[in-house]
Amino acid sequence: MKIKRVTAKLYKWTGPVLTTNTVFATPLSPIYSQTDSQAAFRFFSWLVVEVETAEGHIGYGNAGLSPDVTKAVIDSKLAPILLGENPLNTEYLFEKMYRSTVAFGRKGTVIAAISAIDIALWDIKGKVMNQPVFMLMGGRTTPDIETYYSRLYTRDLDSLRAEAVHYKEQGFSGMKLRCGYPLTEGIAGMRKNVEMVKVVREAVGDDINVMLEGYMGFNLAYAKQFLKALEPYNLRWAEELLLPDEIHNFAKLRNYTDIPLSGGEHEYTRYGFHDLLQTGALDIFQFDTNRVGGFTEAQKICNMALAHGIEVIPHGGQMHNLHVVLSSFASPMAEYFPQTEIEVGNEMFWYIFDGEAIAENGRVQLSDTLPGVGLTLKTEGLEHFIISE
Repeated sequence: MKIKRVTAKLYKWTGPVLTTNTVFATPLSPIYSQTDSQAAFRFFSWLVVEVETAEGHIGYGNAGLSPDVTKAVIDSKLAPILLGENPLNTEYLFEKMYRSTVAFGRKGTVIAAISAIDIALWDIKGKVMNQPVFMLMGGRTTPDIETYYSRLYTRDLDSLRAEAVHYKEQGFSGMKLRCGYPLTEGIAGMRKNVEMVKVVREAVGDDINVMLEGYMGFNLAYAKQFLKALEPYNLRWAEELLLPDEIHNFAKLRNYTDIPLSGGEHEYTRYGFHDLLQTGALDIFQFDTNRVGGFTEAQKICNMALAHGIEVIPHGGQMHNLHVVLSSFASPMAEYFPQTEIEVGNEMFWYIFDGEAIAENGRVQLSDTLPGVGLTLKTEGLEHFIISE
């Protein structure tokens, strides 16, 4: 079996975008003259990778991280070194791609490009062997997957309360909100962020997990004071309060608080997560399989985490992460982004793929008989996309 074609398709959204409620802390929040610190972190394009074999098998991968740049990496650097290779040799092909780009890669866009291809290769492997990817990664570890609702973008407290109550009634056992007020708003903004958490906790009661997303928006001093103020609300975790490279500050923060700390959405490969383990930085790893190195690296990181008592709860729902969750004892639950209007970009996969798992009573299920990742590309309803190869 040989790879004969690698195609990266860029899906660029041209339709309506809802931005009124997506105002929350980001790494740009402390930078002066930023009227919309969220703008740089909204993304309105997505990358789909197709890998085709000479025998006619097609595997699909994807990347949401800087899709236009990721496409250029695939087209110019990765596709040429894959042609003629056996797609079932996923371990070898990951190392070939990683080592061929290590001088200018290692993290970020290059690893996202490798991840997208790796997912496509595992999709082919599943189709050839007539097995879902989670079976190839070790099999089912739970009857279905618990998910938590991930949105709660609004700063309006009445709307926040109503949304939390609604999704509790939909059966979700957990939900995550964002910090609506940035570092530059100081203690007054911190009090407002705490009030948002208080509103959600009071709305859903004590039996629902509540998580808080900081999205790299704060510094160590703020985070210490913030976590102390959050202690009465029994958070399941506080996520990415600091920049991802501040791993030693995460370790200091972890020693300071009893609130579990999560992160890793912006970390890459087994090497990055080994550093997090060595420093004792986090309680929960949240890589995204389509950034971290694909299924090949995700499996290694899960095994490392399991040995160290670290939970793995990947960023984003999406099928590539659900296969990881279902096949690993390190992973107790999955994130779930509902299908909504386009707001920040996480919703876009619903508009491109058929086959995404839909939550029922807060849980999702993957089929034992659907081979590969389980996704196909939509052929209708694409009028708001410009698709380029």
